[in-house]
Amino acid sequence: MSVLELQQVSFSYGAKTVFANCSLSFDSHERVALYAPSGRGKTTLSRLLAGYSKPQAGQVLLDGQPLPQKGPCPVQLIWQHPEQALDPLLRMQTSLQEAGPLEEDVLHRLGIKPEWLTRYPRELSGGEMQRFCIARALAVHPQFLIADEISTMLDALTQVQIWDFLCSYCDEHEVGLILVTHSQALQDRLATR
Repeated sequence: MSVLELQQVSFSYGAKTVFANCSLSFDSHERVALYAPSGRGKTTLSRLLAGYSKPQAGQVLLDGQPLPQKGPCPVQLIWQHPEQALDPLLRMQTSLQEAGPLEEDVLHRLGIKPEWLTRYPRELSGGEMQRFCIARALAVHPQFLIADEISTMLDALTQVQIWDFLCSYCDEHEVGLILVTHSQALQDRLATR
């Protein structure tokens, strides 16, 4: 089991304090919901946990050590807007290859069709792009996944397929799942804490 934690973290945007002396911990066997209305710091917290932003005080630790500065991060963040996370000039197969070797089973379970691999992001729907973003995050075999409002813009069927896959995958591989949401129903259905 792995533990991801914030220890006495403070973070501000200019004069606006988002976190002051915040401590939290997450275990790799759980699915934790970060539930709050928009504008309350959920994405900022996600960025801190995944190493995209650095705390101004305190530290983020994985199993007692700082997140690695080089190589793939064992904490992967899946963004709300997949069209902003994918390089518009790369075909999807190249985008996947950049992330590292992928298991065919993951692509199959995510519902990624072989014909999508030769397309550019603009030629795919939001749900199709989000499936590629998830596959990219899993290619590095993370210890934690942070899903920041990943299904907000998707149709109901795609939401169910993606969440069913993610919950199963994380349970099978003991990957901690932090789901960021302002949906009470999603939190109640998926979170263990």
